[in-house]
Amino acid sequence: ENYYQIVKMLLRVPAKQRYPVKHIFPLPFVLLFVFIVVQFSSGPSSNCYDICNKSVTELSEPKYNLKVLLEIQNNRKKRLTNICHDVNRNFLGFDGLNTRNLDHILSVDKQHLLYCYVPKVACTNWKRIIMILSGNANTSDPLSIEANEVHPRRVWETLADFKTSESQTRLNNYYKFMFVRHPFERLVSAYVNKFYKSYTDYFQIKYGRTIVKNYRTNPGKEALTRGHDVTFSEFVQYLIAHKSSESGPFNEHWRPMHELCEPCRVKYDIIGKYETLNEDSWLVLENPRLDQKVKFPPGLKKSTAYLVKSYLSQIPESQLIKLYHLYELDFKLFGYDFDVESDINGL
Repeated sequence: ENYYQIVKMLLRVPAKQRYPVKHIFPLPFVLLFVFIVVQFSSGPSSNCYDICNKSVTELSEPKYNLKVLLEIQNNRKKRLTNICHDVNRNFLGFDGLNTRNLDHILSVDKQHLLYCYVPKVACTNWKRIIMILSGNANTSDPLSIEANEVHPRRVWETLADFKTSESQTRLNNYYKFMFVRHPFERLVSAYVNKFYKSYTDYFQIKYGRTIVKNYRTNPGKEALTRGHDVTFSEFVQYLIAHKSSESGPFNEHWRPMHELCEPCRVKYDIIGKYETLNEDSWLVLENPRLDQKVKFPPGLKKSTAYLVKSYLSQIPESQLIKLYHLYELDFKLFGYDFDVESDINGL
């Protein structure tokens, strides 16, 4: 819009002032030509011009047809089954599983639906949709629901809230889905959101101070008090040491996805990926069991893929390999590749 305003202003200037020298191409047209070149060569604009002028239907339509999407799902589930078998976790079933391990599987009885939410994998928008489907929101527009309304534990019923027999009945009969993301991209997203550009000091106080104290040489008094400037390298050292010390499960934002959703015990109907978020979300919501149609919020998903190269380059190769081993089963189960050289050079 600023470019248009400049051109309009120039067009109001008398011709002699605009281009007083004879035989010189009119300045406004030169500027207009430059504007067109810049717009089409500089990539997406910061004012969301392209996306804001698209319809919800255009943004929500998948890239592939239903047959192709279902074939992709079959391949993902076959891979998962094979890996579960390889690591001797081949759909062990629900017997003997502590129901507290299933506190991330939301149960929506009205729609006979189970959704396992994984933090940093579009779970806020999915929780908004689940609220609508469960009848707990007086709206059909997911984005009209504030993010802080969907995260409190009291809002949801999970499989951990039911008796074993009741949970088993739901697992056997309900429509089940989960979404995953490249493990390192998810980890970087968690670090940036909770430590680098945090909107609250909760994580800095609870985790940051400990990380600074244990993994920084000669930390300053302010850092020890606030835990506000944890580096990614320090965060990774904490993860490696914390896991090896077996001092309890990780926080949900960096806990391995397979530990949150137990995909070797729960046979999910849909395994969506953040990298194919729009089409996989469309596939979930096309299920005929869902008697109230709602669309996944249109828009560009946030990606930290461009940041991963920068952050991983801060980590020595030996630590990067140890970090991979923490999330190795996630890489294998969900079809993500790992190579030290390629991961440092970008995903």
